Amino acid sequence: MHVPFPTNIDIRDTVNYKDVMSQYSLGPNGAIMTSLNLFATKFHQVVNLVEQRAADLNYVFVDTPGQIEVFNWSASGAIVTGAFASAMPTVMCYVADTPRCSNPSTFMSNMLYACSILYKTKLPLVMVFNKIDHTRHEFATEWMTDFQSFQSALQKETSYMSTLTRSMSLVFDEFYEHLRTVGVSSMTGEGMEELFTAIDAAAEEYYSDYKPYLDRRLQEQAEARTREREEDAARLRKDLDADRQSG
Repeated sequence: MHVPFPTNIDIRDTVNYKDVMSQYSLGPNGAIMTSLNLFATKFHQVVNLVEQRAADLNYVFVDTPGQIEVFNWSASGAIVTGAFASAMPTVMCYVADTPRCSNPSTFMSNMLYACSILYKTKLPLVMVFNKIDHTRHEFATEWMTDFQSFQSALQKETSYMSTLTRSMSLVFDEFYEHLRTVGVSSMTGEGMEELFTAIDAAAEEYYSDYKPYLDRRLQEQAEARTREREEDAARLRKDLDADRQSG
């Protein structure tokens, strides 16, 4: 497989996907999950490499598996995002296929995926509509800001999915209100300046919202470990007292 951009760190240099399928008798999705899990065990080395180059870099892009359930709902995905987020400002970018989003049901599916990423990782999120050289993304931003416009687009569909989509759209107002969106074209480069501006703004949100949350979690974990050690010590003293009394 060839990717049309240079990669500084490539998981395929560490894990052979086909060998994983053969060795563990797995199908395609199972092999992806296992490859990610194997790579995650050494992911601290990736973070160390990035930290060593931090003084020379403004941005580091991590391209994750396209199968969102593989990355977002797996232990390895949490390890990858957590490792970066605990070491440096980290922003999630959800890249949507704009031509496919012209279908209201597909659009809503993408919004659900983006929302799940936001609430799973709790990291700042930028919604990126790609391929705007093919299909402009203004219709999508209009659907996000104008409820009636989205409802009008849904009226052309009568399937069960459209009925479900209509119901779900009612609860997404707050999600849309705080969501940064940008349209880009990876083919022509249009919108890239706006993308980096959105990422910079999201990085500020990392410092104001996520970092305090992370610090609280670390403090709670440290306090929990302290309590656990104290409880272990108390149980040990109790056992020693009981042994002395019985002796």
